[in-house]
Amino acid sequence: MSLKSFAAKIFAKTVKKKIDVWSSNPIETQQKIFQELISKSKNTEFGKDHHFENIKTHKDFVQNVPVRDYEALRFYVDKMVDGQEDILWPGKPLYYAKTSGTTSGAKYIPITKESMPTHIEAARNAILCYIAETGNSKFVDGKMIFLQGSPELTEKNGVKLGRLSGIVAHYVPGYLQKNRMPSWETNCIEDWETKVDAIVEETRNLNMTVISGIPSWVQMYFEKLRQKTGKKVGDIFKNFDLFIYGGVNYEPYRSKFENLIGRKVDSIELYPASEGFFAFQDSQKAKGMLLQLNSGIFYEFIKAEAFFDENPERLTIGEVELGINYVMIISSTAGLWAYNVGDTVQFTSLKPYRLMVSGRIKHYISAFGEHVIAKEVEEAMQVASDNTGARINEFTVAPQVNPSAGELPYHEWFIEFEKEPEDFTKFRDTLDQSLQQQNSYYFDLIEGNILQPVKVTKIPKNGFQEYMKSIGKLGGQNKLPRLSNDRKIAEVLEKIIKK
Repeated sequence: MSLKSFAAKIFAKTVKKKIDVWSSNPIETQQKIFQELISKSKNTEFGKDHHFENIKTHKDFVQNVPVRDYEALRFYVDKMVDGQEDILWPGKPLYYAKTSGTTSGAKYIPITKESMPTHIEAARNAILCYIAETGNSKFVDGKMIFLQGSPELTEKNGVKLGRLSGIVAHYVPGYLQKNRMPSWETNCIEDWETKVDAIVEETRNLNMTVISGIPSWVQMYFEKLRQKTGKKVGDIFKNFDLFIYGGVNYEPYRSKFENLIGRKVDSIELYPASEGFFAFQDSQKAKGMLLQLNSGIFYEFIKAEAFFDENPERLTIGEVELGINYVMIISSTAGLWAYNVGDTVQFTSLKPYRLMVSGRIKHYISAFGEHVIAKEVEEAMQVASDNTGARINEFTVAPQVNPSAGELPYHEWFIEFEKEPEDFTKFRDTLDQSLQQQNSYYFDLIEGNILQPVKVTKIPKNGFQEYMKSIGKLGGQNKLPRLSNDRKIAEVLEKIIKK
């Protein structure tokens, strides 16, 4: 065992003990965060507008601070971007994480001096919890690759801005710098396909032990490695034994990854976002990710089924239940207040508080009142694939409200197969039956002959990459929506099929 590996084990145990302290005192931890946030921001423009000096309890907060998304908070963000100080948080932000907005162009998510360290510490702690639990630390001696956006930053009124992953690249700890791949020059390549080709050339002959990124884009890297070498990834990188991912559910990709790698490897799931680093997988034995209650973020939760009601109840951490679909609302040291990040989550454990991302509040299918969410279609896909030997590259689902004459409406699954199912009819039927078992609304619509069972449309190889490229979102942190409540994505995919 190297000195570096030995030191990592000692450090991991120390950090794990600190995590255990706050995770075993969740309500007190969150109350302390809440009070600190209000106290530090009472003299900001937002704090004055919302009477922070009078806020003592969560009830006071609910009465004074409504839930907002980016567009509703934009009035304040625009002032910050224009260079004004003390708007949402004292002073100016350190950075803006620039993301693509859904309705009005670019979004600028503030990252402050207080919030920046939490992004770094959470990612580090995820690895340390893995070491503390498994005792495996030998990977720290090998090369580690982080597939991410360009670290090149621009500036707006004295504040640097770029993609979150690019900003974080500037904070890689010194002890990892020599191990980190790809090179800075390669990481700065903007075109994703060119970048992946360069990464393949840089890494194919190295001792890669950790690989990290969004599964769909790591898959592209693995496939190019296979094409270049004719070998499985596990044979190219014999010491590769840890995959770190976030952004999407890994399960639909797992069988494809294991085939590309040639063996099973351990994995760690992360829940990072421009707005904050919310959770990470702290155990290989427990389901879900540990909610970061001690990272300068105060959490509220609204039941997804009631979210669009006039005054839905806003719950604190001590009021949530297992298995309920919640919209997660955050207030943070980045200056985001009662902010809807757009994700839905379900708790898998309350001691400690672990959760899983179940989807997006805007990404669902309810064209017929079925309320189908991402978690349900991903689970259905996993069951169908496991039962028929199929391997999936990518998929998305859309409703067909206007079918051919004489047909009932249906859900259409657009799937790019790595390996087609042994029995296609069984695959399709299993998808539908699994969805019926998980979602009673969908079951009733099938039973009542309102909907017909699902239909599957095959997408040609690299069809989804072609779709993402067509909308300018190939690579980086971009993700394909699992669900749509309309046919916008479906219509583009249909054109790709006809080519």
